[in-house]
Amino acid sequence: MTRSFFDTNILICLYDEDEPEKRAKALELFEEEVAAGRAALSTQVLQEFYVNATRKLRRPLSPERAEARVRDFSGLPLVRVDAPMILAAIARCRSQSFSFWDALIVEAAHAAGASRLLTEDLQHGQDIEGLRIENPFL
Repeated sequence: MTRSFFDTNILICLYDEDEPEKRAKALELFEEEVAAGRAALSTQVLQEFYVNATRKLRRPLSPERAEARVRDFSGLPLVRVDAPMILAAIARCRSQSFSFWDALIVEAAHAAGASRLLTEDLQHGQDIEGLRIENPFL
């Protein structure tokens, strides 16, 4: 089965009340991929979601609500970031000019067996070793 890996910024859009169009699109996409059993995340995404949802939204989630969402998300297929993945991300960011955090997301998406990475942070349409980058809001 092919998977769709969700970057943190797409999950944040699920709760961004100031961006109703993006929120609706993110919700439709997320629900579709979860229902089909294709959604995947990483421990990095869970960590970043909690921090960003409680601090970076104009109307942040309460810590309790953000924790509940992390619990919900953790029921999906989850890539655990480990030392070999961190080292691979370091190599990727040095060789391909990605930020470390973006490189780690790419490594996690590969580890999840994803064919697409849903994100606003990388170049839409780019192919990274069989992983297609998609910005769902374009």
